[in-house]
Amino acid sequence: MNAILRSCACVLALATVSCARTEQERAADPVVLAAAVDSLVTASGAEVGMYYRSLAPGGDSLALHADLRMHAASTMKVPVMMRLFLDEAEGLRSLADSVEITRTFRSIVDGSDFELPTDSDSDTTYYGRAGERVPMRDLVDHMITWSSNLATNIVIQEAGAERVTAMLREMGADSMEVLRGVEDTKAFQAGLSNTTTARDLGLVMAQVAQGERFSPEQRSEMLAILERQHFRENIPAGLPEGTRVANKTGWITGHTHDAAAVFPDGAPPYVLAVMVRGIEEQERAAALVAALSRRVWEHHLARHALEESR
Repeated sequence: MNAILRSCACVLALATVSCARTEQERAADPVVLAAAVDSLVTASGAEVGMYYRSLAPGGDSLALHADLRMHAASTMKVPVMMRLFLDEAEGLRSLADSVEITRTFRSIVDGSDFELPTDSDSDTTYYGRAGERVPMRDLVDHMITWSSNLATNIVIQEAGAERVTAMLREMGADSMEVLRGVEDTKAFQAGLSNTTTARDLGLVMAQVAQGERFSPEQRSEMLAILERQHFRENIPAGLPEGTRVANKTGWITGHTHDAAAVFPDGAPPYVLAVMVRGIEEQERAAALVAALSRRVWEHHLARHALEESR
């Protein structure tokens, strides 16, 4: 009798291991991930561009409408930061250099002046400080961590929009276009807006994390700035608490985007970019991005665990 019970226990144990292994293999299957992502996107009714790539050599990836071009919103602030760090690396400027605060800028359409209204910005730190000089590094920090539009427009005047786009082309991002700063109404009405695809946003985040044109110290500083970002309701919200993630959001009416480099403990880092168009309620769009982020996280860790067990 004891022998029979032991035999049954062994069979049950083997079945449990087999089921666990099957679940791990399912979670690690790129086809299963693609189906889950497609189901979430279809149910949302939105247009979604998504790009995921492991940063491990030969790592897997997933692209869903990754070449769908959309308004870049504030995601374009990441390559602006990169251009300035590259300028410093090339000896063209120092991020310690001071820059004068101004609220007046020129439209790319006809050169006419326009001002940034305070109520259009998520950060009002510099609005009452016109004429003061502040370090470029401080402006870059506010441009990313609080998505400051005023800091962005000051910084992009220094970087040069065309130079930012040229840098993107050199890095292989052939669809992201940085034309101007923020709140240039005449340019918007003329159809002249910053645009990108999820694929190019993923490439940008991979460059921040691993790009050889930047020193390890510069990559570390850029990632640290992105990790301090205050808007965490999209990709970070789909990750376990405490996960290291460097991200930049973007939002305009009907558009909600996020791009991130994610650093799981005990697994290779990965990049994820999600762009959503067609959901007016920002909370609902953010919930969709978080759900997609969660599925990618589960797949990425299961894939790594499966490869480690082989």
